[in-house]
Amino acid sequence: MSENTQSPRKPRVAVVFGGRSSEHAISVVTAGAVLSAIDRDKYDVLPIGITTDGRWALTADAPERMAIADRALPNVADLAESEEGGVVLPVDPANREVVLAEPGAVPKALGEVDVVFPMLHGPYGEDGTLQGLLELSGIPYVGAGVLASAVGQDKEYMKRIFVSYGLPVGPYEVVRPREWDQNPAAARKKIVEFAADHGWPLFVKPARGGSSMGITKVDDLSGLDEAIEEARRHDPKILVEALVRGREIECGVLEFEDGPRASVPAEIPAVTDHDFYDFEAKYIDSASGIVPAPIGEEATAEVQRLAVAAYEAVSCEGLVRADFFLTEDGDFVINEINTMPGFTPISMYPRMWQESGVSYPELVDRLIEAALTRSTGLR
Repeated sequence: MSENTQSPRKPRVAVVFGGRSSEHAISVVTAGAVLSAIDRDKYDVLPIGITTDGRWALTADAPERMAIADRALPNVADLAESEEGGVVLPVDPANREVVLAEPGAVPKALGEVDVVFPMLHGPYGEDGTLQGLLELSGIPYVGAGVLASAVGQDKEYMKRIFVSYGLPVGPYEVVRPREWDQNPAAARKKIVEFAADHGWPLFVKPARGGSSMGITKVDDLSGLDEAIEEARRHDPKILVEALVRGREIECGVLEFEDGPRASVPAEIPAVTDHDFYDFEAKYIDSASGIVPAPIGEEATAEVQRLAVAAYEAVSCEGLVRADFFLTEDGDFVINEINTMPGFTPISMYPRMWQESGVSYPELVDRLIEAALTRSTGLR
């Protein structure tokens, strides 16, 4: 009897990207970087893009076509191998086989998926919706679970949890959809009273958005309504924040075998040709941070402690980028966390870990390995 020398199947990673949010293009860019970094000798890869209208498409494995080129943003529709049909995840946790279903054709099996790397930003991807689908499918995935993803996306409830855990947050006000729809005068008055207490300028932003999209710096009452409408284009619930004067400091958190650890922090220097660190500054003009942040050992240790505390407060898993202000008094104020931060090699999260001794390919591999060993269910 001959010995079976067939080698075991490599784990299969589905990299899911794009999506229906306004951060679609940044998700594509991020996924392209991850596809370039995944060890193809160790893993099989299945790229799946979600179009802006929500169709799951099998896409080309072409990282070079997924970058920002000449200020033009990439789109899943340009990468999809077919204009019709879509990729279907299994609904049976005992079956991890993904299927391609196209009109008028027999469904085509694409093979089993062992883990999903969800590179989506914003609603319908980073907010717990995709995580819930993967839980139902019984497929392990990289990053935070359903609750932590939802809380990490909603800046109001994120701040409420931070406060309950004793973490320092800046002054803010919330305007819910019904308030603005039914009585905009009362909502406007609430914001004006908030400004009277905390001063202008204010920052008006979508409560459940990211990549600095939909954010407006408002210097006085005359610009308020326009800022609210801009934020509401991205999310009907808006957040109004007071200006916190200080240096912008970021810190990465990564899960190791013995628990979460913090990276060296980074500083985002003040931009001179933008009102604040907005989408254009981040992704088009490529404003660069300083890694490590020149804030001294004591402040570094404190921001690392706070970053891990924020990670634990929201019950995160895998990774988080925590964003802070370091005030003129030497105190840290947490602004927000990102459960799936920007992940290109020049993004702050990978750069902080590179400086901390974890290379970009090692970072990708560690996250996949952690997801493969983590069970699904009630995360």
